[in-house]
Amino acid sequence: MSTDATVRTRRVFYVPGYDPFHPRRYRELYRREGAEQARISGYDIALRPRTGQGPYGWHVISTQDGATVKTEVEVLYWSDIVRDSMAGSIPATYAHLVRTASVYIFTGALFRLMRLRKGPVIAALYPVTFLIVQLLVALGLAGLAGWGLARIAGLVTPQLAQQLAPAGWLAAPVVLILVLRWFRKQDNRFFAYYLMHDYSFSASTLGANSNAMEERISEFGNRIRTALASNVDEVLVIGHSSGAHLAVSILSDLIRAKRVPANGPVLSFLSLGHVVPMVSFLPRAQRLRADLAFLSTRDELTWIDVTAPGDGCAFALCDPVAVSGVAPEGKRWPLILSAAFTQTLSPDRWKALRWRFFRLHFQYLCAFDRPDHYDYFRITAGPLTLYDRYRGKAPSKSRIETPVNRYRSVA
Repeated sequence: MSTDATVRTRRVFYVPGYDPFHPRRYRELYRREGAEQARISGYDIALRPRTGQGPYGWHVISTQDGATVKTEVEVLYWSDIVRDSMAGSIPATYAHLVRTASVYIFTGALFRLMRLRKGPVIAALYPVTFLIVQLLVALGLAGLAGWGLARIAGLVTPQLAQQLAPAGWLAAPVVLILVLRWFRKQDNRFFAYYLMHDYSFSASTLGANSNAMEERISEFGNRIRTALASNVDEVLVIGHSSGAHLAVSILSDLIRAKRVPANGPVLSFLSLGHVVPMVSFLPRAQRLRADLAFLSTRDELTWIDVTAPGDGCAFALCDPVAVSGVAPEGKRWPLILSAAFTQTLSPDRWKALRWRFFRLHFQYLCAFDRPDHYDYFRITAGPLTLYDRYRGKAPSKSRIETPVNRYRSVA
């Protein structure tokens, strides 16, 4: 889809990944990082809150390249579904561990994913490994507590040791529970429980959407359809992390149902830091694979995919359609581009962030001190549509298109 008209008004719909927190964190991130990017790049950007009832969002007014653009941002959040999926007990989390590891190993998905990028596979193995380490530490301390109590009593009299032996057996499970609870309380530092629930969320259905997610996808589609019926210049849908594959299904449903008006706003789709293969490589992900194949041929929208090899949590430069084995004849999307963190971040900034893996996974939404073609705030608040911004841009030479997925059936 092409347009040479300058964008004056825009609606942005941001679909977050697996995130249990209130969407205000995205507003504050946009406010802070937008101000920093504007300072670096020499344009003006300002936010004001949305008033009244309705979904969470904010308004943006930005002047870039001599044009003033008004943007309304809305977060299509599903944090309530995420929180519900994370509400299980500690034993339930370990049951999720066993089930999720079994799914990815016995379907062969784990080994095929490793042929694409090892970084996100290591990220997936991290919670499994660390939760096992936590359990072993807890068991070790529990055993030590029981043995230690008996040992101390034995130094007094053998009779006392015999009397306190039952207490030692009781102390061990108490210590086990206390240590595991301590680890869980520290998960804002370790992220083991969070990531375990994240990967379990899709593995539990073998890649299919739950009824709750299908209902939310329909609801999100209705909100985007309303924007497409308005008089804004561009409707921009952004899917970040696991939100990318949700956005694929939302947009596919809209286009199939002929709910994208031919003379309406320009429709654009930006996927960031996607983890699509973690789902599309599972046996029951027929719905997602069908949506990927469908959306990749459509001329109702522009689809740009941005990742970076420096993001160890994403399948960087992997074409989500091609690697899933469903690239159809006539495929035109997505255009695969790199945010190239090692080039768009200064050496000092890269040095400070390179080992902060989860922070780097959100760098797409942040300021770059050496910006190149990718600038989140020019895309969301600037005067060019996504198509015009990347018109004629060549795809990354390092993109991966090898179809390694074993499961290629579609709904």
